[in-house]
Amino acid sequence: MLVDSHCHLDFPDLVGRLPEVLQRMQENQVDLAVCIGVNLEDFPKVLALADAQPNLYATVGVHPEYTDVDEPTQARLVELATHPKVIAIGETGLDYYWQKDKPEWQRERFRTHIRAAKACGKPLVVHTRESAVDTLRLLKDEGADAVGGVMHCFTENWEVATQALDLGFYLSFSGIVTFKNALIVKEVAQKCPLDRMLVETDAPYLAPVPYRGKQNEPAYVRHVAEEIARLRSLTFEDVALATTDNFRRLFKIPALR
Repeated sequence: MLVDSHCHLDFPDLVGRLPEVLQRMQENQVDLAVCIGVNLEDFPKVLALADAQPNLYATVGVHPEYTDVDEPTQARLVELATHPKVIAIGETGLDYYWQKDKPEWQRERFRTHIRAAKACGKPLVVHTRESAVDTLRLLKDEGADAVGGVMHCFTENWEVATQALDLGFYLSFSGIVTFKNALIVKEVAQKCPLDRMLVETDAPYLAPVPYRGKQNEPAYVRHVAEEIARLRSLTFEDVALATTDNFRRLFKIPALR
C-alpha cells in the first residue's frame, strides 16, 4: 500500500539487519522501497540489494556532497541504468550547505546526470540544499522537463515548489513533515497537488515523530503518510493509494512486484 521512494539500505546501519528491516516493512504495509545510489564505488552493493529482493529497486548517481570519488560520465551512467531494476538517475543535484563556495564542478556533475537521464529516458532524483535557484536554473537549461523526476526530501517554500511542479517534477516528503516546527514543509504538503507527491524516509536519516532522533527505516514512512493525511484532512488510505500510484506512474512501474 505504501512506497518508500528514497532510502539507503546499503548503509551499514541498515544492511546489517536487512531481514528485520524487510519484515518491518511488511508489517507496516510498505510494499516497496528504492535504494538510492550515492556514488559509483558502492553502486554494485545497491544493485545487489535490489536484485536480491523483488520489492526493492535502485537508482544510480553520485551525490553532490561526495568529492573524492569516481566522477560519473554520461556514458557510464547510461550504461549502468540499463539494468531493469535501476529506475532513475540520481541522487544528484546541488548542495551549497556543505560546498559553500558553490563550485562549478558540482554544477557540471549535475548537468552530466541530467543529460544521462534524458539519454536513457529515466527520471531524476534531485537533491537541493541552499541551492534552489541554481538547481531550478540547471534543470530548465538542460531540458530536464523531458524526463521529469522527483525533488527528494523537499524542504523549500511554495514558490520553489511551484517552479519544480511546472517543470513536471514531483515533490517527495520525508519525516521532516512530522516535525513540530517544520511549518514551511507542512504548508507545501498541504498545497501540493495530491497526484504530484511522494513519500520517503531517507533512512537511516530523518526519522519521523515518534522516532525522531533514532535510526530511520522504510517501515516508518507510514508516519509520513499519516501526517500528510492529517494536514490535508484525508484518510491514510487516500494518501497511501495516491502516492503509490504517483510512484508507479513517475518511474514507469506498471505493477508492484
